[in-house]
Amino acid sequence: MKIAVGAETDPSEPRVAATPETVKKMIGLGAEVAVEPGAGVKSGILDADYTAAGATVGKGAASGADIVLTVRRPSPAELNGVKPGALVIAIMDPYGNEAALKALADARVTAFAMELMPRITRAQSMDVLSSQANLAGYRAVIDASAEYGRAFPMMMTAAGTVPAARVFIMGVGVAGLQAIATARRLGAVVTATDVRPATKEQVESLGAKFLAVEDEEFKNAQTAGGYAKEMSKEYQAKQAALVAEHIKKQDVVITTALIPGRPAPRLVSAEMVKSMRPGSVLVDLAVERGGNVEGVQAGKVTEVGGVKIVGYTNVPGRLAASASGLYAKNLLTFLEILIDKKEKKLTVNWDDEIVRATALTRDGLVVHPNFMPKSA
Repeated sequence: MKIAVGAETDPSEPRVAATPETVKKMIGLGAEVAVEPGAGVKSGILDADYTAAGATVGKGAASGADIVLTVRRPSPAELNGVKPGALVIAIMDPYGNEAALKALADARVTAFAMELMPRITRAQSMDVLSSQANLAGYRAVIDASAEYGRAFPMMMTAAGTVPAARVFIMGVGVAGLQAIATARRLGAVVTATDVRPATKEQVESLGAKFLAVEDEEFKNAQTAGGYAKEMSKEYQAKQAALVAEHIKKQDVVITTALIPGRPAPRLVSAEMVKSMRPGSVLVDLAVERGGNVEGVQAGKVTEVGGVKIVGYTNVPGRLAASASGLYAKNLLTFLEILIDKKEKKLTVNWDDEIVRATALTRDGLVVHPNFMPKSA
């Protein structure tokens, strides 16, 4: 059984799919591990570190591999070197990318999308959305503090008092909760909002204040899977009015709202941006899906009337070493359910709910029900 670790071809992707620690554990599962040269350099991992862990490093690592691990979905050119039937495991970004899914099917690889991991207890250690969003929430606050021209904590000095920064977090998923915790650790006064009622208690447990229109619709605004539902136009208008008044008084706003498979909901209008004081900062973590903030530009920090709008893409990649470490462990835990530890061979149980939920392509077909081509 051969496992290959690919080098990312996208220059904006510094993460890697394995660390020396996970390489050792994969070898312990009975695998030979091959790593593309330079795969881990941007995450601070040298080829020699992989070699020391027992991997072989060389060009064409994926050739003949039974399992190929990458961070992003391999391109059609990269798939040329992968044998039919091999398992390709990555963050596949399947929504709206039908041509890319067809390319995976045409290559006759068995593709698994790590971001489709079900939200069940057994899969928590494989949940890449959570592991990467946790870091994104932390980094969003660090980026905000770097752009904000004042201190975050209240400081009482002989020369006078520096007031605490006021930070508002919009969207209280994993990223939002980490952003709250980080902003609080830095000494900010933090408020947060989300359409899911269950988050109110979580926000308050972190020492922040919850802000929302708490009507009947709000009380039923969560899916069985724990995601936010799309709210009615009436609710959105009421919430927007409350938020608009609140944003005027904030120094930093961090938006994290995403609904899987849909464009990011617009939470902050141009008028709201204009209402903020010069020197204020907005950080939009949903920029890759169109953004929560009107006027955000992907990959850039823009300024509107003295207010900075931060639109960095691949925010977990801004902490590449930490992000790679967590992602590699997510992959390792997933591999452990695909490999028979006694026989030390690949044994995929197609009845396993985790396998069914994440499998995208198999035997030349797109097999995931959410992404199968629509019949004419």
